[in-house]
Amino acid sequence: MTVTQHAPGGEATHLTDADVVVLGAGAAGLMCAIAAGARGRRVLVLDHANKVGKKILMSGGGRCNFTNTGTTPANFLSVNPHFCKSALARYTPADFIAMVERHGIAYHEKELGQLFCDESSKQIVRMLLDEAAAVGAQVRTHCAIDAVEPVGERHFRLRTSQGTLDCGALVVATGGLSIPSMGASGFGYQLARQFGHEVLATRAGLVPLTLSGRPLERLQDLAGLSLQVEAGCNGASFRNAMLVTHRGLSGPAILQISSYWQPGDDLRIDLLPGEDANAWLAARQRARGEAELRTVLGDVLPRRFAQRLCEAWLPSRPMKQYTPAQLREVAATLAAWPVVPSGTEGYRTAEVTLGGVDTAGLSSSTMMSRHVPGLHFIGEVVDVTGWLGGYNFQWAWASGHAAGQAV
Repeated sequence: MTVTQHAPGGEATHLTDADVVVLGAGAAGLMCAIAAGARGRRVLVLDHANKVGKKILMSGGGRCNFTNTGTTPANFLSVNPHFCKSALARYTPADFIAMVERHGIAYHEKELGQLFCDESSKQIVRMLLDEAAAVGAQVRTHCAIDAVEPVGERHFRLRTSQGTLDCGALVVATGGLSIPSMGASGFGYQLARQFGHEVLATRAGLVPLTLSGRPLERLQDLAGLSLQVEAGCNGASFRNAMLVTHRGLSGPAILQISSYWQPGDDLRIDLLPGEDANAWLAARQRARGEAELRTVLGDVLPRRFAQRLCEAWLPSRPMKQYTPAQLREVAATLAAWPVVPSGTEGYRTAEVTLGGVDTAGLSSSTMMSRHVPGLHFIGEVVDVTGWLGGYNFQWAWASGHAAGQAV
């Protein structure tokens, strides 16, 4: 077996020294182990959890949205938007797809370049473990890290719940703060600070937005309704589904824009995406002058949502009664419906963590620290965050591969 598991409280087996120790057996950590092992390095992957790849297993509804064929650097948020370019260019979606196909894993494209397993995300975890085993990389679970200390030049000593070991290269792939129930912690940020790195402020990304007070009261009983919108904030916009929830708004369009939203910002939501709202209303006025606005809107929006829109935001009357100026006002609301979220659902449900280890302290080609030779940071712990739709996995594969080629 590639994975050696130790039950909590069980007798620890001595850890042997390694060329490379990877902290975190998630997507980035396993990919790094595979790349480093293929170069003949003795690799040991340590994870405090009871099993590997928990976020891989739960992603995509259990089918793992493992990459996006349209990945470009523009699909990522970072203080330095150029940092991700090198790694992404050297390990592409096609490279990962080739591995998936080599292992006979059936997959399909859902939408917008998003690739999912036909069967189960367990296949991706199994593939990564098999690849790691093939190059001799070892994976240990139930292994908590108590301390990491530098030992001379380019060496580290790790004190763990399973013993003490030394290594020549240390790769931090511990992830962010998202979904603490899956074992997420701030350990990687703690290590970064210990070794002199700046950690940029973190916040939940790809997360549902909450409403409160009157805005929530107006929409709460519509929970479960979904509609196609284009959500915009701070210069970014995403066209996809929006879902009304008991606590606010969710769905792909909202999750995407949440990464650009800051407390106090208002969202502008186009309820007729792809349409010129004023021209659309004028055409309906000519064709259906006797019909009320709420009826006309109910033909293209969920009827209960159209009804509520007219009760709370738009005066509903027969279409023929609107003056051109009034119709323009209705169009403006439909094209940029204002919503001011009170907050987010937080790390509990966030798919990613924004912010993290400042890329100014890292090499973009090797992911190695500019302060401490042999120390690398990869994956979500770094200040690089992708859009929804497989981009964060591609960053994990690419950054893990970049470090694995260098350790």
